[in-house]
Amino acid sequence: MFDKIGFDLWCHDLRIPERTKALIENIRNSNPVRRVTSNASNVSGRYCSRKMGVTIQFESHRVELPIVLELEQNKSVLEYYDQPTTIKLNYKSLKGKNVGILYTPDFFVIRSDSAGFEECKTEEELVKLSIEQPNRYSKGQDGNWHCLPAESFAMQYGLYFKVRSSQKINWVYQRNLLFLEDYFREIHEVDEIARLAIYSAVHSEGGISLSNLIKYSNNYTADDIFALIVAGDIYVDLYAEVLAEVDKISVYANIDAAKFHIQANKQSVVSYKPIDINIIKVVGGEVFEWDGILWTILNAGISSSTLQSDEGKIIILSGDNLKSLIQSGQIKRHEQTEKASLCSAVRMLLQGASSHDMEVANQRCEIVEKYLAGCKNSLGIPGRTVRRWVANYRKGMEVWNCGYAGLLPKTKNRGNRNSKLPDNTIELIKETVEQDYETKKQKTKYISYCGLVNKCLEGGIVAPSYKTFLKAIKSRPIYEQTLKRQGRRAAYKHEAFYMELEVKTPRHGDRPFEICHIDHTELDIELVSSRTGKNYGRPWATFLMDAYSRRILAIYLTYDAPSYRSCMMVIRECVRLHLRMPQTIVVDGGKEFHSTYFETLLARFEVTKKTRPPAKARFGSVCERLFGTANTEFVHNLTGNTQITKNVRQVTKSVNPKGQAIWTIATFYDRICKWAYDFYDTVEHPALGQSPREAFETALLTSGKRLNTMIPYDEEFRIYTLPTTSKGSAKVDPGRGVKIKYIYYWADAFRDPEIEKKQVNIRYDPFDAGTAYAYVKGQWVVCTSEYYIVFKDRTEKEIRIATEEIRKQKNVHGRNFTITAGNIAKFLAPVEEQESQLLQSKKDLETKQVLEVINGGLGKKTLPNDDIKDDKSEFIPFLNDLKNFDVYEEY
Repeated sequence: MFDKIGFDLWCHDLRIPERTKALIENIRNSNPVRRVTSNASNVSGRYCSRKMGVTIQFESHRVELPIVLELEQNKSVLEYYDQPTTIKLNYKSLKGKNVGILYTPDFFVIRSDSAGFEECKTEEELVKLSIEQPNRYSKGQDGNWHCLPAESFAMQYGLYFKVRSSQKINWVYQRNLLFLEDYFREIHEVDEIARLAIYSAVHSEGGISLSNLIKYSNNYTADDIFALIVAGDIYVDLYAEVLAEVDKISVYANIDAAKFHIQANKQSVVSYKPIDINIIKVVGGEVFEWDGILWTILNAGISSSTLQSDEGKIIILSGDNLKSLIQSGQIKRHEQTEKASLCSAVRMLLQGASSHDMEVANQRCEIVEKYLAGCKNSLGIPGRTVRRWVANYRKGMEVWNCGYAGLLPKTKNRGNRNSKLPDNTIELIKETVEQDYETKKQKTKYISYCGLVNKCLEGGIVAPSYKTFLKAIKSRPIYEQTLKRQGRRAAYKHEAFYMELEVKTPRHGDRPFEICHIDHTELDIELVSSRTGKNYGRPWATFLMDAYSRRILAIYLTYDAPSYRSCMMVIRECVRLHLRMPQTIVVDGGKEFHSTYFETLLARFEVTKKTRPPAKARFGSVCERLFGTANTEFVHNLTGNTQITKNVRQVTKSVNPKGQAIWTIATFYDRICKWAYDFYDTVEHPALGQSPREAFETALLTSGKRLNTMIPYDEEFRIYTLPTTSKGSAKVDPGRGVKIKYIYYWADAFRDPEIEKKQVNIRYDPFDAGTAYAYVKGQWVVCTSEYYIVFKDRTEKEIRIATEEIRKQKNVHGRNFTITAGNIAKFLAPVEEQESQLLQSKKDLETKQVLEVINGGLGKKTLPNDDIKDDKSEFIPFLNDLKNFDVYEEY
């Protein structure tokens, strides 16, 4: 980005007028004039721009995001701003009226030699707009789209206005930019041994496939290869070859070597003389040459095929005879197949004929051949019928040069296909269905029909039958009908799937961690308190899932409804387990995903956020399917599951899940993690043909482990993931500190008289009720709770579960109940007793096995180690000395 001096120099070099300079400075110093949103079909989001040092909005990940990626990598682009300003456009409408609108361009781009506005739209949208607003959008003779009113406005300031169509996007280059983005953002250092080994492999082969280069790596990794490609030390055509398809891409020493090998391959292809292979397709309409005569396959049956010569002669060959003639070479492929093929009318007749029609035509053809050969007696068919068939055969030869087509039966076309009702009745039926039945009132079919009959009686019109009316309703598009009766959410399941016919970026990415989804669901199970057995209700689970491998990267469980806290905690859990964050996170339109804290966390670690359209589950189908899988495979098999509550009238006290519940949040969280990370992760996924873990680990071998993107799970990262309360601040109580989530926290900074009884911004750790943070005089200060000594010896998992349960108890007992750290300490006290009991149980089990051996029980089955493993060994060790934490400034 420019500083003040750099911007002035740029303006001076390009001789920018003062008026234009003032406009550009206003754009540079202002925030975007509008916030983009996701509507019915667009996926909006925010891209973390290293070039600009801020997040850049995009309204469509299929049009604007690719342009953002190009602007980010284009060295001639110095700065670019999203939603820069509002301008007024004046033009004439389709009816000739003067129109003036306020319009916001997508981007303002400052290049090394120019500056101007850029608008991004799909090709389909531009074609539609050029018809609806021809005086605003038009396509020039150069093949580029133009917005003449916007160009006129920009020209007043000496700027340009460019309309960018999706048709001009190079999707191969876009996939490669996304694939290599980790190496553009963070430099991966390649040691000299690895560099020389890669150079040696590339130079020795001239051009080596990327798969072989990765496969034969001894002294280097896939990360080293991609880092050298980004640095330009080895060459790959990023505009023509997809890096993710390692078997199809070649790596060269430099661009000159690539051009040389491409030209050499072209010459070898030209000089190569292909072997003439005799390929005959035994399908209807295929033409081939047999003994100097052209024959056409009229019907390719299972046991025999009907053939017709170019002279009109028809024969029937068995499948074995036809196969033998083809293998012996007596039947040869005809070079002019398309010219000699049947005309389109005959093809349509043959394609529309059923197997029964073909069978009837074959029988008739056999009789007609005998008749034409002079055998007119003993045919077993009335003579008049035979003569009619012969006439149809000759007519077929005359019209289509195919007598066989004239013998196809036309019984399916018999009868009057037109409606017998008068036109005014048909119009009234249509009007009643569209305006009376397809409304938000959701009238029944019979009530709408009664209204139709009354209208017919009043107008003296013939009334249709109820059956005819039902047929008219069923003939209507179900999506449109449901949309008008029940709204867009109910109609969404009937909406046609959009299939991309053009190769773009894969919807699930090319590798692990490229695209991940976050979503919440309320699990179908009732949980209870581990102390009192009181029912606490159903928990909310937040899943973070890798779209490419379908692997569950992290799970967070809480009693609280979805909030940005859940989002930040599941990301924190992901970093704890994998030491990485996704490149792109896809979320829905929930308000928890648009909080300042969540977006700050993503921006800090340069994660792109995409927001899918509201009420469009298919955009997040990966997570939606996971919710169903988690319930059916795991939750619905536990005591206390809520399946029966779907039929409320069948719920009695004896089967009510609230009374059957036995799982606590601690035990349930432990088990659902084992299901996700051990069971689901290792079972073959139907969409992958392998388990999520296998897909994940295999892809890392070819796409690189990307160690340069690793994030240490340390105190600095933990602070970034800490949430705040709904208020966001707390009052400093002299001598006691700040009260956060019913617990008092103290820091020495609170002794300052200027701070006492003042509101300070605070953050707390849902995983550790012993510490919190307060923003005092420009820095974050570590605060400890009044019973910090109780919490500091506890593991993160223990504190997490204990805190969650105590806070839930507050909601159960009412608003007047105050949680203190003492309550939590009392809650934790029985844990020590339970630990001693578990230890004694383990000792007893070990002693029992020894006794079994002594008593001759060597062959008897003993308990596996997994069954007696202490869960405490799986806990993450907690940081013991919180007093030595560094003080961090605002970020």
